[in-house]
Amino acid sequence: METPPTVYVIGGPNGAGKTTLANRLLPEFVSVKQFVNADLIARGLSPFDPESVVLEAGRLLVQRIEALAQHREDFAVESTLAARSLARRLGRLKATGYRVHLAYLWLPSPEMAVERVAYRIRHGGHSVPHETIRRRYAGGLRNLFALYLPLADEWVMYDNSLTDAEAIASSTTGRVEVHSPSVFETIRRLAES
Repeated sequence: METPPTVYVIGGPNGAGKTTLANRLLPEFVSVKQFVNADLIARGLSPFDPESVVLEAGRLLVQRIEALAQHREDFAVESTLAARSLARRLGRLKATGYRVHLAYLWLPSPEMAVERVAYRIRHGGHSVPHETIRRRYAGGLRNLFALYLPLADEWVMYDNSLTDAEAIASSTTGRVEVHSPSVFETIRRLAES
């Protein structure tokens, strides 16, 4: 029997380290060569003002996902999970036989996310408006529990506020294993607020 294709979702707030994780994890550990990232697409379209082409980058991201899915390729996508549209797309992919693996990088507050993005900007990275970071932080946590974890065949959640990321919880067989109960409960409360 043929191995089903897999989409790897790397989620978390702005500044959580999603692209850094993707660059380290995808080619070496899961042999995925296709990484779909709206921020990278926007910077390719308009390097000096990527915010001005966010909608166009989003359309191109969707087109790329559709092309990869049509060819039944494994691929990865990065998201804050603040939008519901990716969840709908993942549901359609699952209906065609794709497996969904999710890695979520958690930061303890929207303010830490703002600080991380400010650090990234000082080192040549891209900007995201503070209000957008805060809105996406809250929306991403809500959607993580309401939409994305239920869709995932396998998932792992990391505390990425530390020097070395630490696993908070994971699920590989439909059974949730909580590695850091107090942090996991904090995240659940934040998601419900």
